[in-house]
Amino acid sequence: MSRIPLVSPAEATGDTQALLSQIHGAFGATPNMFRAVANSPAALKSMWGSFGALGGGRLDAKLGEQIAVAVADRNACEYCLAAHTALGRKAGASAAEMTAAQVGQSDDAHTQAALTFALKLVNDRGQVSGDDVQALKNAGFDDEAVVEIIGHVALNLFTNYVNVALDIPVDFPKVALHRV
Repeated sequence: MSRIPLVSPAEATGDTQALLSQIHGAFGATPNMFRAVANSPAALKSMWGSFGALGGGRLDAKLGEQIAVAVADRNACEYCLAAHTALGRKAGASAAEMTAAQVGQSDDAHTQAALTFALKLVNDRGQVSGDDVQALKNAGFDDEAVVEIIGHVALNLFTNYVNVALDIPVDFPKVALHRV
């Protein structure tokens, strides 16, 4: 049971109602996470805007979802793990690729570099070295992509913390955590 109320789209007003309507249009439903965040119109606007901005960024959707499941698994966020696994499959990732990404693994060197960096950011609370950034560049990521990876990690930390702290009920097909 959620620790705060889940805002009903039918009862929302103003900007919150408009945002929840956009979210419903994108998903075909209004996921519980967004209903919880809707308790703060500012937070909902920030979160939805960040998803939109990063979704239109340089990194493809598949890599964004692989980063999301790695971060979710590291933070034991069952909600985000379930949601991003489903979204990753929709973005073209195989079940095996998404399972591997949960533990920061990929057979693709480019993806592996991104996952390694993303998990280092999480584990070391952003305290990465110049060598860590250079490893990303050596794998083919330019400065724009490096910053976007950090943006994806930051957004996923926000969503993980919301879901874990507020005990949001998972409304996506559940996926088992594989915490290392």
